[in-house]
Amino acid sequence: MKVTSSTVALTAASLLAATGNAEPIKRTSKCGLPLVQDKALVDSILLENLVGCAQDLEDIAYSTSRRNRVHGTEGHLNSVKYFQEQLASLGDYYNVELQEFTTEVTLQSQAALSVAGETVEAGGFSFGNNGTWADVPLVPVANIGCNAEDHPDTLSGAVALIARGDCTFVQKITLAGEKGAIGAIIYNNAEVGVAAGTLGGVNDLIPVGGISRADGLRFLEHIEGGATLYSAGEFWQYIDNTTSYNVVASSKHGDPDNVLFLGAHSDSVEAGPGINDNGSGSCGLLTIAKALAAWRTNNQVRFAWWTAEEEGLLGAEHYVDTAAAPELDRVRLYLNFDMIASPNYVLGIYDGDGSSFNLSGPAGSAEAEKLFEAWYESQGLPYVGSEFNGRSDYGPFLDAGVPCGGLDTGADGIKTDAEVTQFGGTAGIFYDPNYHSAADNVTNLNLDAFEATGKAIAHAVAVWGKSWDGFPTRNATSLTRRVTGAAPKRYTPYMKQTSRRGKKTF
Repeated sequence: MKVTSSTVALTAASLLAATGNAEPIKRTSKCGLPLVQDKALVDSILLENLVGCAQDLEDIAYSTSRRNRVHGTEGHLNSVKYFQEQLASLGDYYNVELQEFTTEVTLQSQAALSVAGETVEAGGFSFGNNGTWADVPLVPVANIGCNAEDHPDTLSGAVALIARGDCTFVQKITLAGEKGAIGAIIYNNAEVGVAAGTLGGVNDLIPVGGISRADGLRFLEHIEGGATLYSAGEFWQYIDNTTSYNVVASSKHGDPDNVLFLGAHSDSVEAGPGINDNGSGSCGLLTIAKALAAWRTNNQVRFAWWTAEEEGLLGAEHYVDTAAAPELDRVRLYLNFDMIASPNYVLGIYDGDGSSFNLSGPAGSAEAEKLFEAWYESQGLPYVGSEFNGRSDYGPFLDAGVPCGGLDTGADGIKTDAEVTQFGGTAGIFYDPNYHSAADNVTNLNLDAFEATGKAIAHAVAVWGKSWDGFPTRNATSLTRRVTGAAPKRYTPYMKQTSRRGKKTF
């Protein structure tokens, strides 16, 4: 039986009035503050504060029956309240706004699969469709299912068995459905548990589930050996419209026509509390926002905690879509931080100049990359490029022509031997083996990565909060806005994914 969600009745007014259990910095006036200093701000970013915030978010999730922080649920609304109260406690340093947003989200799900009478561990995909079947054969798809010719005519009335990798889940199951498959099972491309991810939004595709690489290869071997494997599956999700908020905090001093904008998403998936994805980025920004309140800046600094990223970057997209063009023109640079404490980490820098992945951004994006490269080099830390593909909350800003940059430490890409030489860790598994699972909690954060990225972000705030010297001047977004009637690049269902560290849809 499908269980509907409980109603959460928190309003913006109640969020603004609420108090929490944190111990925020108290500050009553911005008057007389010294101009921000790079080393002092960086040194004030302490690991204990980053982890303390992450623990607070885990506690918020675990205090609810769902044990997560999905957009619109009690766990996410209480996360919004937490960020709001921490910022409000700083006195009049920030103007804090809550931007309401309503969208469809997955609130509850079920995944059950048996093959040849054997119960198999299985998982669902966000926005997967409901489906139940029994005594239906598994039919393998050739290669990895990214091309129509990979899908045989024998899929008609069967369940497709497909390897993960190279193209989106949507592409694979769309092609299987076109050949008449009634469902699809995707097996993982690494020994990291069952395949999981998102289809990006409500759709009319065939039901899909995920299993481990070992199980997928085992079934494939039996079928190629001449056996017919019959399966039974039950996959469903409860999806409903829910409301939550973007939290946007702008410093009340500093030039409002030359804004440094930093963002991180504040929601999780349904499976767990989402502490690396993306409590880490959220806490990095909150820790820096609190430390910055001891200083004044020459340029306005704005922080945002976006909702509904896990549903398709929707909170950030809503902000950009509803902002007046002159307001976006005032943003000199947007920086994004999504998953900055991955347990099997790399130190990734968004490839703003396109030198690594041939995808570059508006003028200023290359300068953002260079600043972070120089910072890591000054600290004796290695780094790698992350594909600048817009698959996190910076995507809508890129589409609006805003220069962008950012840091990550890896999601569900596979760590290479070369990266192990640079960073340590384990080759052949995910950068975050707990990605989109209940195990994405505080105990599985990599604290070295968390501290390194936190201090790198603080460095950027100190530099550009003080001066834009040497940074390209902005072109008007009315001249550079990239969104057209066609779907933005990051949402194209058939786009091939080439970044090893990109997240979620493939």
